[in-house]
Amino acid sequence: MGIRFILMVNKQGQTRLAQYYEWLTLEERRALEGEIVRKCLARNEQQCSFVEHRNYKIVYRRYASLFFLVGVDNDEVSSVSFILFLP
Repeated sequence: MGIRFILMVNKQGQTRLAQYYEWLTLEERRALEGEIVRKCLARNEQQCSFVEHRNYKIVYRRYASLFFLVGVDNDEVSSVSFILFLP
């Protein structure tokens, strides 16, 4: 189906921007954000920028002190990774 959500998070794990393209309750959103942010912030720079979580694939990129995270369906990773990794 495509992109499910976009998150912009600082290095401390605080969500600065969240846009969801599927309906989730506020509690589900908070839990999902917390799990994904902890998982992505714990990774080092030598690891790849793709993470599987629940039924999503997370593609993330760090720019300065912000992390941009995009949650997509399993079959949409190639198109999102192309957009995020442009110079």
